[in-house]
Amino acid sequence: MIQRIQSVTMFFAVLSAVFLFLTSQDVVIVKSVPVMLIACIVLVLLGLLSIFSFKNRKRQILLNNISMVINALLIGLLGYWLLSLSGGISFPEKGIEPVFPLLAIIFLLMSNLYIRRDERLVKSVDRLR
Repeated sequence: MIQRIQSVTMFFAVLSAVFLFLTSQDVVIVKSVPVMLIACIVLVLLGLLSIFSFKNRKRQILLNNISMVINALLIGLLGYWLLSLSGGISFPEKGIEPVFPLLAIIFLLMSNLYIRRDERLVKSVDRLR
């Protein structure tokens, strides 16, 4: 059931993590630890695991919630990085990296909405039997 709408929105969240990885090559938050690389790999793995665990809706919701927390932390870290750069925040001069975790959170919220809708549908059908 990979063609469901929640799987598509989770795929878009995974794509936003991939785009974040591609655009954040110059982001250095901690000198010795590649924070962005680790976070993007974790987000992609969580997203793919969530997509392919379509039979277990509770696990999907849990994995999506974990991904949303990681994305929220990334927004905070990227905001800190943007503020610590010289010259203040000027959008054409700075990167668009914080947009990708924000999009991922929106897609994951939509996905959780559709997963909960499916869960209610399955429970209502079970009551009729």
